[in-house]
Amino acid sequence: MTGESWRTPAAQDIERLDALLREHRCLVISGAGLSTDSGIPDYRGPGSPPRTPMTYQEFIATPEARRRYWARSHVGWARMGSAEPNPGHLALTALQHEGRLSGLITQNVDGLHARAGHADVVDLHGRIDRVLCLDCGDLSDRASLQRRLDELNPGWSEQEAVIAPDGDVVLEHTDRFVVADCERCGGRLKPDVVFFGESVAKPLVAHCFDLTDAADALLVVGSSLHVMSGLRFVRRAHARGIPVVIVNRGATRGDTLATLRIDAGCSETLAATGQRVS
Repeated sequence: MTGESWRTPAAQDIERLDALLREHRCLVISGAGLSTDSGIPDYRGPGSPPRTPMTYQEFIATPEARRRYWARSHVGWARMGSAEPNPGHLALTALQHEGRLSGLITQNVDGLHARAGHADVVDLHGRIDRVLCLDCGDLSDRASLQRRLDELNPGWSEQEAVIAPDGDVVLEHTDRFVVADCERCGGRLKPDVVFFGESVAKPLVAHCFDLTDAADALLVVGSSLHVMSGLRFVRRAHARGIPVVIVNRGATRGDTLATLRIDAGCSETLAATGQRVS
């Protein structure tokens, strides 16, 4: 395919997805590919450059690692925090309002589903707009921390850099960055997200399995299912014998389990489907 034609779903695929949404209430699992049209890149989509995000073990190991993370994340949040929901997010919200969805689990940390008006979103990997103190457990607002970091590091967030899906960017020199501590206890601050090498809380995983067991069908949008945190629910749905639909640009680890596989853009597919089932 040439140009942007690879983004357009085939008419027969839209018809099959329409029929499924009419006959079943779907649980949705969304991934980074859904947010690319909001200007947030994904990790493994076509054309995505190789990325090496900081692991949880690295983050907690040294003050230098935390300085490097916050120096880069501070720049990334200045851009990611202004991202807006795209037609894919809005189409899912419309489907929820029409009673066609049984729930939504997102692997994304950008909060765009909630900003699109979607209710009861399960943020499997947390939210980048919240900050957690590792020492006292206090949960605070990212915007407030951003203001504090701006005061401690004037002009830092204005640097040009390429943003990553988790709000990180690549910066060569971070030694001069001043890290803010917890206002409550002076402890170590971490974004309220699940880092690579960190596990999703067991009660949250159990809740997601319950949602999968209660669903009539599973719809995956924008996820390569490369990590087990999302793939395990696809495997559960397949084992139950319910329809599994995957909408993603490029191959996924769940393709062999899919009842319907649509290799196209998420926004284009969901917006077209939303128009037909309304």
